Amino acid sequence: MTFPSLPSRNLELAELRALVDALGDDPKAWRLRLDGGPGERHYTSLYRDDFVDVWVIAWRRAGDTGWHDHDISSGAVRVVEGELCESNPRLGGIAVDRIIGAGSSFSFGPDHIHRLTGHAEQSLSVHAYSPPLWRLGQYSITPDGVMRRVSVSYAEELRPPEEPVAA
Repeated sequence: MTFPSLPSRNLELAELRALVDALGDDPKAWRLRLDGGPGERHYTSLYRDDFVDVWVIAWRRAGDTGWHDHDISSGAVRVVEGELCESNPRLGGIAVDRIIGAGSSFSFGPDHIHRLTGHAEQSLSVHAYSPPLWRLGQYSITPDGVMRRVSVSYAEELRPPEEPVAA
């Protein structure tokens, strides 16, 4: 799947996953466009039209998106180098974590809440969203266990929100 061959409609989960897998196998499509300055995470938009949004992200071990959803967008992620840890919240218990290694991908619907962190010294991943990202939900949990959601622009860098102050 290439950008010119994308359909003029929102992509299904399997199509999003096929797209990130194809791009992950073709580093010449994105490697030179990645800005690798200092910091925990660097991201570059590879493609955006009315139906899909594609990014490449460089991670360091400390890189952390914080808890978030993708509002109305479905998505897919392909890890091309290193490892990422995906965490899913679980009410009344510890989050469910899984390690996604290089060569692996996964997809998710708009109802999916997760947190991604770098799990290797350096990692690279390709992300695709359909419809394109406009808003994301960013979550925090107060010291007494109450979850709060704040709507943020897709252009803002996701990171764990500041720790809430106990009332």
